[in-house]
Amino acid sequence: MKAFSNLLDRLVLTPSRNGKLKLLADYFRDTPDPDRGYGLAALAGTLDLRNIKPALLRELVLEKLDPVLFQYSYDYVGDLAETIALVWDGGEKDDTTDEEQPRLGEVVMMMNSLGRTEVRAAVRDLLDHLDPSSRFAFLKLATGALRIGVSARLAKQALSDMSGPGESQKDVTEIETLWHGLDPPYEPLFAWLEGRADKPVLATPAIFHSVMLANPVEEGDLEKLDPEAYAAEWKWDGIRIQMSSYGGTKKLYSRSGDDITGAFPDIVDSINFEGVVDGELLVGGTMRSNSPTRTFSDLQQRLNRKTVTSRMLDDYPAFVRAYDLLFQGDEDIRARTFFERRERLGEVIEKAPHDRFDLSDLVDFSDWQELDRLRVDPPDPVIEGVMIKRKDSAYQAGRLKGPWFKWKRDPYNIDAVMLYAQRGHGKRSSYYSDFTFGVWAESPDGEQLVPVGKAYFGFTDAELEVLDKFVRDNTVERFGPVRAVRAEPDFGFVLEVAFEGINRSTRHKSGVAMRFPRISRLRMDKLPRDADRLSTLTAMIDASMPQS
Repeated sequence: MKAFSNLLDRLVLTPSRNGKLKLLADYFRDTPDPDRGYGLAALAGTLDLRNIKPALLRELVLEKLDPVLFQYSYDYVGDLAETIALVWDGGEKDDTTDEEQPRLGEVVMMMNSLGRTEVRAAVRDLLDHLDPSSRFAFLKLATGALRIGVSARLAKQALSDMSGPGESQKDVTEIETLWHGLDPPYEPLFAWLEGRADKPVLATPAIFHSVMLANPVEEGDLEKLDPEAYAAEWKWDGIRIQMSSYGGTKKLYSRSGDDITGAFPDIVDSINFEGVVDGELLVGGTMRSNSPTRTFSDLQQRLNRKTVTSRMLDDYPAFVRAYDLLFQGDEDIRARTFFERRERLGEVIEKAPHDRFDLSDLVDFSDWQELDRLRVDPPDPVIEGVMIKRKDSAYQAGRLKGPWFKWKRDPYNIDAVMLYAQRGHGKRSSYYSDFTFGVWAESPDGEQLVPVGKAYFGFTDAELEVLDKFVRDNTVERFGPVRAVRAEPDFGFVLEVAFEGINRSTRHKSGVAMRFPRISRLRMDKLPRDADRLSTLTAMIDASMPQS
């Protein structure tokens, strides 16, 4: 535990991305198996200490501390793990040497091997024997609340860095592809990274592949493009997913690679093909079943559930509108053109169940002006714009400038990242309900989040519970009554913000000011790196100005 707790301490005090990368790469290089693998899992959010729940930790600390005093301490600190680490008194056992501290791998394997009746005594004894720093690290692992400015993507980049310089260095995209087919403590992965073994054979071939992303259309973009070279599709208001099916193993992933298979058995059970399909998850009926597509608020009833009831399946039937084909059987066709992939995709979808899968329609247009007219007046209210894709584009991971664009229907609607939160007033005084949000902007140190607005309405009471919990679980700093929350490219809370207008402003650091912003949707299916850029907002201002 000591090596891992030292890593956490140093990461918290290291603000720069390159500094964190070096700390991580050194830890992965110098720490033996399986400790480093479990440390990696903890940083990436894939470590599960199955039998340790926050309620158990609270019960244990209340054996040692007056409940009122604990509650005062918890209210002040705001984090359960940090509070317990600060108030726990291990007596003379707090003086154990580093050599007497158990290793991270030993702790994880022991905790996951215990039965429910054995866990309480084992956790109590471990907290007594760990030194304060290691105790804090263990509690953060147990509660799954690491907040040290490290994302899963950053950890994977550190793995690439540690694998060696030059040609021996493994590409981070290749690491990310392997990642979804391996389990902690990732010993085969480390052996391959260090050149001691061949590339790992995955436990399941039905893995996630990094998705291709589109750039928003900005002022002047379309003027440089030949409409004959591009195809257009409707942009439906659902969530991006990936279906992967091989040898009877069927998986459904979110755009960020989270396994959501268990929440959508109606989709997974209907998959009758082998390969990898990219598409949009929606609720309602497919075009082939002649049933209407329902709104995002209906889809939200199905999201973020580990299990789903039969009534939920009946009331909110899910289906997939397919966009692209990455693999057809074992054949990787990502390097083929968009039209070639689409032709093959049509063959796959034609044989799939008509009530669960359909093919995204192409939009006929002759020039950008005609497409603009179709964009602002689409044939279905669930359409939020158009996607523009170069006909000869290969399927490449990431957000490349040029091959794919998204052109939203509503010009005053953006995806932003929650940055700060403050408690509300009146009946909301016990909730964090006032939220400052930001978008990405260029800086000398790369893209950074800059605040662009504040909103305190637009969400339901149920959504407020979700927002409040995120703030409490992910506070990184306090400024009087204001909390700064964790907001990184691969971790944070994305909010869809609607507003009535936007102007330039010298009073705001971002240079823009919104009129009447409101939170229109919680986009838990998106990562902060997918949020909008400041250039998108300035383009809205330019587009709204009268033409001379």
